[in-house]
Amino acid sequence: MANWANLKTLGFFDPVKALEKRVPGFISKYSDKEDEFGFKLETFARWEPFFRFCYEDYFKVDIRGLENVPNAGPALFVGNHSGLLPVDAGMLSVALLNHHKSPLMVRYLVTDWFFTVPGMKDWITETGQVRATLDNATKLLAKNEFVGIYPEGLRGVGKTWKERYRMIDFHPGFVQLAIATGTPIIKVATVGGDEIFPNFVNIKELGRLIKFPFYPITPGFPWLPFPLYMFPLPVRWMINIHAPIKLDYPPEKANDRRLVLQIAREIQYDIQRDLNKLLRERKSLFTGWDEADDA
Repeated sequence: MANWANLKTLGFFDPVKALEKRVPGFISKYSDKEDEFGFKLETFARWEPFFRFCYEDYFKVDIRGLENVPNAGPALFVGNHSGLLPVDAGMLSVALLNHHKSPLMVRYLVTDWFFTVPGMKDWITETGQVRATLDNATKLLAKNEFVGIYPEGLRGVGKTWKERYRMIDFHPGFVQLAIATGTPIIKVATVGGDEIFPNFVNIKELGRLIKFPFYPITPGFPWLPFPLYMFPLPVRWMINIHAPIKLDYPPEKANDRRLVLQIAREIQYDIQRDLNKLLRERKSLFTGWDEADDA
C-alpha cells in the first residue's frame, strides 16, 4: 500500500494540486511568489474548499459586478463589514478566485486584536492576510496586490440585530492610502452577513473585562458548547462589486483631512444606498433574489 508521502506525490490529498487542477491560473500566479508577510499557498489551498462550500452550497452567494474587477492590481476593495466573524472577506475571496476571468487573491488588512487570539495569528498570515498598518498596505500596493479594507473595523462586525445594514462611519485611512499611492478604489456592498449570527445584545462592558472588542448574545452563544455556537444561519448572500474609481488628486492631498473625510463619507453613503437597494430587492432571508434581479 502506498504511504502518505507517495500519495501526496501522486497528487492525492495534496490541496495545492487539487486547487491547481481546478484553477490553474491562480496557481501559476501565486505558487512561486515569495511573501514577506507569511502567506503559504498550501494553507490557503487547504482551507479553500471549506470557504467554497460556504459560498456555493451553504450561503448560495449571488455575485454582481465581477466584470468591474481588473485583471491586475493594484486596487483597494472597500466595503461594509458584518457577521461577528469576517466571513464577508472569505466570500469575496472565493468569488474572485473561482469566478473572475483572471483568478486573483485579496490581501485583507486585519486589525491587531485578531493577532492576539490564540491560534489565529499563524492562520491569518498563512492564508494571506496582513496586519493593518499603513506601511504594510503601501508595500502590498507597490507589489500590485489587491488589498481589502473594511473601514468600519471591529465596530462593523459587532453590530446588533437592530443595527444591521446601518453602516458605521468609515475610518478615512483608506482614502489617504488611495490618494497617496494613486490606487483605484472598488466599492463592495454585501447583504447576508449581518444575519448569519443574529446579535441580539452586545455587552461591551463584559467584552472589555475579558479583553474582547464586544460580547455578543446570539441564538447559539453563549448557550451552546463549542463548536455548535459557531454554526451560522443559511442566509442567502448578495455581493455587488462596483466599477473602480480613481481619486484624481496629487499625493500631497492625502494630508488634507477635510478632503479625505469628505471622500470617505461619500463612499460610505454610496455603499449604504446600494445596501438599501439590495435589501428592497431581496425576497426573503433564505430565498434571496429572483433570477431576473441577478442578471
